[in-house]
Amino acid sequence: MVDVSQHELVPEHTVLDEADVEEVLEDYDIERTELPKIRRKDPALPDDAELGDVVQIVRDSRTTDKAVVYRLVIE
Repeated sequence: MVDVSQHELVPEHTVLDEADVEEVLEDYDIERTELPKIRRKDPALPDDAELGDVVQIVRDSRTTDKAVVYRLVIE
């Protein structure tokens, strides 16, 4: 079986700890439930991602070099 998360085109996914989550939510002045969602079954998610976790995704970008987005893990 192929591990999709290791493919070169899949951006880096990192589960944030609670301190980092609080900082992100404060920076954007939002609640956790207002974050865009990602399903737990998404093959790009790290194995340690659990429901309710916030995942940081770092993508390559032509305009800003790196684009950072956040997703809430849902069922």
